[in-house]
Order: sequence, then structure tokens, then C-alpha cells
Amino acid sequence: MGALAASIASHLPSGLSSAVAALAASPGEIVRRAAGLEDELRELLRLHGGRRGAAGAAEEGGGGGMTQLTRERFVRAYERLKSELLNDRAFNFDFTEETRQWVAKMMDYNVPGGKLNRGLSVVDSYMLLRQGTEVDDEDFYLACVLGWCVEWLQASALVLDDITDNAYTRRDNLCWYKLPTVGMSAINDGVLLKCHVQAIIKRYFKEKFYFLDLMELWNEIGLQTAMGQMLDLITTHTGAKDLAGYRIQGYRRIVKYKTSYYSFYLPVACALLLNGARLNDYVELKNVLIEMGVYFQIQDDYLDCFGDPEVIGKVGTDIEDYKCSWLIVQAMELANENEMKILYENYGKSDPKCVAEVKNVYRELDLQDIFLEYESRVYKHLVSTIDAEPDRAIRDILKSFLKKIYRRKK
Repeated sequence: MGALAASIASHLPSGLSSAVAALAASPGEIVRRAAGLEDELRELLRLHGGRRGAAGAAEEGGGGGMTQLTRERFVRAYERLKSELLNDRAFNFDFTEETRQWVAKMMDYNVPGGKLNRGLSVVDSYMLLRQGTEVDDEDFYLACVLGWCVEWLQASALVLDDITDNAYTRRDNLCWYKLPTVGMSAINDGVLLKCHVQAIIKRYFKEKFYFLDLMELWNEIGLQTAMGQMLDLITTHTGAKDLAGYRIQGYRRIVKYKTSYYSFYLPVACALLLNGARLNDYVELKNVLIEMGVYFQIQDDYLDCFGDPEVIGKVGTDIEDYKCSWLIVQAMELANENEMKILYENYGKSDPKCVAEVKNVYRELDLQDIFLEYESRVYKHLVSTIDAEPDRAIRDILKSFLKKIYRRKK
């Protein structure tokens, strides 16, 4: 070990010292052990340097204890909201026990089963906006309520989207409509889930000064998301006639409306309104979040094809469904005459052999490497944009979003 490394190691805990010692290894050995050392160092730093207190943890998006406590409080809020909906007079007229059990089962199956990132992002964003001030239990719970509204909207979108996509699995389970006792009644369930959002917002926020702004936000996002779904369906129908119609401009338009607004902008906008802010003052923040949403969807398209179904929780069907995905858009720009012929003959067919042919073309075109290059490029751009943001709370919010999605595996 060199003198400098030895000097550093002498001032570190034993675990960190062994990590530094790895620097003395050969270049090949360093490369081989780099990934493992990164995880080891992160854990050791958490153990030996993590006594910064709650303020420091909150500054970086929460330490392990803070994050877990927030998640636990958020999850508990779901049971209360579910109970209130099942006993809400607006939804309780002539309810039989059978119908009440159906709605309860439908909510439990579709609303809380995901990663909860969208809902928790409302809470995390609100807490970052309130840095330096005390957040009482009521304000925290209201943030949880809006977070669950986002999850309810997500559930509604997924229930309906799975039907239009003829999907088979979702979140490690059969899609709701695929259950023998459900079928196409899932269409009404998807609509009902969206109606629940309006009921929840009215119950908790009708007396708030920002109630009108909140309702306008949710109505606008609902319209944008539905328009995005329509663009997706129409483009898929057009692409089934001619793949040449799949172009990056159209793809970005679909993603912007179908994914970015409700998945990235909505959680932060809810937190801003809850904190008394005017959304018109945060146009640039909105633009950055929309760009993150596009990046997120491109990741989703990549994982649909190359991700592990055991990890991502579903079997990808973009190729079979003729989807205007980022991968096919890239392939149409790069393919030669023979590769183009293979794509036209096999894209949109459910035969596993056809799917394999399409994936082979993707590999021949090095789309996996092209994706990694894109991811690196967009990450650097987003980091640069975030660093230029003068408002510390906004910087922290954007950093927390980027941290959650960068190089995600599911």
C-alpha cells in the first residue's frame, strides 16, 4: 500500500481501511471489485458516519430510519382512507355487504401493491419544502392523503391500461382483469378508482384556500393523461399499418402526456399547493420534471424488452402489442434494408419466435449500448440543470427524483 493510502487508512474504521487497501490491487482487480466496494463503502459510511441526526438525514432525502418511518406512516394512511371510502355516504347508497367486499378487495389488489414512489414523492417533496419549520401531524397526514390520491390515480390508469394492452401480469400478480371473477368489469373498477380521488380531495380539502387550484390541477392532469393514452392508442393503430410512422417527436409527445405529467409533475405540484405556493411561479421546475418523466419512460421501454420479469414484476409485451416504444423508434432510424424487413415481418406478433427476431435486431443495432449512452447523457444534463437551480428546496426535490430513477432496474 502506498504512503498516502496508508495514511488515509490509519484514520479510518477497520472496514473502511480494508476498502482503501483495495486501491493497491492491479487495475484489473480494481475494475472487478469496484461494484462490490461501492456498496460496501456506502454501508460502512452509513454505520460510522451516519450520526448526523434527523436534520442531516432530511437534507439528503432521509436516512434509513427517517425514510422507513415516513413510509410506515404513509402506508398506515391507506387503511384510514379505504375505510372512509367504504363508509362514505356518496359511495354507500344501497351497498350490500357483497359490493362492499368487492370494492375493498379491488382497492387492496390495485392501489397499494406497487413501489409507492409517486405517492411518497408528494410527502418527500412537501417535507423538503418545509425544511427548517415544524410539520405537525395534520399537515403530514394531508401530504399522505394527496400522495395516496396519486397512487389511486395510478391504480386507475394501470387497471385500464392493462386491458387496452392485453397485459398479463402487473406487480408480480395477474392483472386485475385477468382474474376469473373480474374480467371486463375491471373497466368500471378503473373508473371507480378515479372517482375515489375526487371524493378524497373533497373530503379533506374543500375548506382550504387552495381547493380550487387543487381541483384544477387534478382535472388538468386527468385530461392530459387521457389524451396521452389516446395518442398512444392511435399511434399504435397507425404503426400497425406502417412502422415508418414511429418517430421520436411523436414518441416524446405520447410520453409527455401519458406519463410525465401525472408521474413526475403532479406529486410536486400537490406538495407546492399544500405549502401555499402558486404553480405559475414554478414553470421551469415543471419543465425539468417533464424531462425526467420522458427519461423514466425510456427506461421503462428498455426494461420491458431487456429487463428481468422477476425483477420488474411483469412480462414485457411492447413488441407483441405493436407499441411505439423508444426501442422501435431507434431501430427504425438505424436499421438497414434487411433489418428493416425483419422488423416489418415480426413486430406486433405474439409468436415468441417473432419476438426473438425483433430482439435480435435490437441487439445487432447495439440498442442496449445506445440506451446506456443516452442515460449517461441525460443524467449529466439533468444534474447540470438541477445544480443551476437557485432554490435549495427545489434542488433537493429534483435530486431526490433523479436519485430514485437513475439506473433503476425495475
